[in-house]
Amino acid sequence: MDLNKVIIVGRVTADPQLRTTPGGQSVATIGVATNRTWNDKNGQKQEETEFHNVVLWGRQAEIAAQFLVKGATVLIEGRLRTRSWTDKQGQSRKTTEIMSERMQLGPRPQGFSQPSGGFAAASQPASQNGNGAGKDVAPEEEIPTIDLEAEGDIKPEEIPF
Repeated sequence: MDLNKVIIVGRVTADPQLRTTPGGQSVATIGVATNRTWNDKNGQKQEETEFHNVVLWGRQAEIAAQFLVKGATVLIEGRLRTRSWTDKQGQSRKTTEIMSERMQLGPRPQGFSQPSGGFAAASQPASQNGNGAGKDVAPEEEIPTIDLEAEGDIKPEEIPF
């Protein structure tokens, strides 16, 4: 029995890059950083960061481009794939990527600006939003909605939440 399975939870290192193949398929690439901390033999705290290249296809790619920004937390479940090619200088190159099969969006990063048609949050202070409390209360956040009726063949496993 063989198994090629990867699960990572980390932070997006740059805004997603969305492209379209000549056949009309959406594809996005993102970088995700994961951290590992441990104490060495002297009791000193050590930290190591690993950077992962992630490829998302179809509706998942479109959702990533719409909702993910640099610094956002994301869970990626997928498989490893290693590609080889020859660059313009004739050098043989290899890269290992995570081919995303499932993506789950995490909490928004601090200072996140709202994308068009994306997350929406109440912007009124507590004293004006009808609760009459008059004290500062964090505004309630609406759940993002995605119009799945606009697409024809959406599979439930492709929906990130």
